Amino acid sequence: MLPVRRVVSQRLWRRSAAGALALRAASTLSRPAHGPSGQLSSLILAPEEAKDLKFSSLHLPDLTLSKRQLCDVELLLNGGFSPLNGFMNEKDYDSVVHTLRLADGHNTLFPMPITLDVSEDKAKAIQSSGQSSIALKDEEGNMIAVLDIEDIYAPNKSAEAQLVFGGDPEHPAVHYLNTQVGKYYIGGKLRGIQLPPHYDHRDIRHTPAELRELFASQRWERVVAFQTRNPLHRAHFELTKRAMDAVDAKLLLHPVVGMTKPGDIDHHTRVKCYRQLMPRYGEDGLLSALPLAMRMAGPREAVWHAIIRKNYGATHFILGRDHAGPGANSQGKDFYGPYEARDFALQYKDELGIELCPFEMMVYVPQTAKYYPVNAVPQGMESKNLSGTAVRRKLQTGDDIPEWFSFPEVVKILRQAHPPRSKQGFCVFFTGLSGSGKTTVANALMERLMEIDSRTVTMLDGDHVRQMLSSELNFSTAHRNLNIQRIGYVASEVVRPGGAVIAAPIAPYASSRRLARDMVQKNGGFVEVYVSTPIETCEQRDRKGLYKKARMGLVKGFTGIDDPYEAPINAEITIDTSKTDVFAAVDQIVAYLKEQGYVANNSEASISSTKQ
Repeated sequence: MLPVRRVVSQRLWRRSAAGALALRAASTLSRPAHGPSGQLSSLILAPEEAKDLKFSSLHLPDLTLSKRQLCDVELLLNGGFSPLNGFMNEKDYDSVVHTLRLADGHNTLFPMPITLDVSEDKAKAIQSSGQSSIALKDEEGNMIAVLDIEDIYAPNKSAEAQLVFGGDPEHPAVHYLNTQVGKYYIGGKLRGIQLPPHYDHRDIRHTPAELRELFASQRWERVVAFQTRNPLHRAHFELTKRAMDAVDAKLLLHPVVGMTKPGDIDHHTRVKCYRQLMPRYGEDGLLSALPLAMRMAGPREAVWHAIIRKNYGATHFILGRDHAGPGANSQGKDFYGPYEARDFALQYKDELGIELCPFEMMVYVPQTAKYYPVNAVPQGMESKNLSGTAVRRKLQTGDDIPEWFSFPEVVKILRQAHPPRSKQGFCVFFTGLSGSGKTTVANALMERLMEIDSRTVTMLDGDHVRQMLSSELNFSTAHRNLNIQRIGYVASEVVRPGGAVIAAPIAPYASSRRLARDMVQKNGGFVEVYVSTPIETCEQRDRKGLYKKARMGLVKGFTGIDDPYEAPINAEITIDTSKTDVFAAVDQIVAYLKEQGYVANNSEASISSTKQ
């Protein structure tokens, strides 16, 4: 037992400002992280150990991490994915996919498989090296970590797609899984040398430990976190303010700056918007960037996001409408219900260890000039809301965005980053069988655009593309896909500064066409033109006799004969040149470009054309 005099002195110390701050700091830092131990699983070694490991790992086989893998590694190393201490082995992977729980003996809740994928060739090379560890590097060659291998296994991608994401092949994560994820996964523990270096927004990039210390220094005992991958408008601002008031907490605005849904506004623009809004929260808000690679997994992702915010020291987490949902597929069907993610996460509230704050969608009521939850609008009053599609449309056309919807400072930044379509670049991407008329229509379109825009048009025909971009490729499925990806990359770079591209490859596979679309749409517009001319007509037009040779077996892997052509389902324009002449086809395309705002008579965008 302590002497009485010492007990009294401790009480006096606790009542002092310094003592109170220290106790609050201890309380904040001791908030349990996710997992049975309650400890942050920071995997970065001490400086001397990291230096020694970096030197000793030079002889190991290495792996250059993709952007998604790099995001995952960062959150594994800094403790954001606690209690994980590396990439999931097969037992953990199978358990998480099927039960949302780790095979760790504690049945720990963790809804998202965190895996390191590699190609079959890479897996074989690692196995044949005889090494039990691999060095993980970023694209610049920086050594990030060493993975001590536990197993190399072939995942059940079908089960992963169905159970984790819902199975729709158009879901962004399912598409990524089927087209970009390697055939094998490597499981094992990480030893961290350094966090991946970042050169942007460094003042708001905090590790979980740093954020917890910051909360302690600010004496923030209750912190409500808000997840976002989009700019904040007035409805989001009102929602966060209501959440802060409801739970008497400070706000952690914790936007994702890693990978999000293809087509989302870039994170630089989003962060600029957030920085403009933070003064509206006064001293009650904090902005911190989260290097997360989202999967857009709706229900599972909502649980995952709550776990991550718990690890970052938040005590509460906001769940709203369509949390982490990717919207709708090409048929207009939503991948998830509007509150499916929110309600799913609430099932786990008792074991998450972070308070969940469910909210309805916020709508504006003109009669009161206020925002209300959609289920609390005063009786007899009408409400207003703008969808994300409507906002994007207004940005594209230059139409006014009403002040009730967003803040002037946010709209200004969005307009600077996303000028009207008349000033954006675009790609007209033709696809169809050999002999369908793609090249003829593309050349005619080039001439028409030169006529109405008074611009120089550069045509890169198929021979040039094969010679300059793809000279080493054959006509295998993999190489055909790679050729289309290269065309997509070139098109995206031309589109970025406001140029226009005409691409006219066969592009037989839906997956590579989608990759090309995703690349281009990061920088501008993409218009797919499906030249649907029947194969019988294409054969009649065949001057080189390729179809005849293919049917005789003299040419192998010919599209439409012994290699499939996957016809587009939702191309912006479909043209059958057996029924539509070249002039009418070009008129149809130009009319669409004008309707969408890409082409005007005074347009000054440069145009270049690409053909497989």
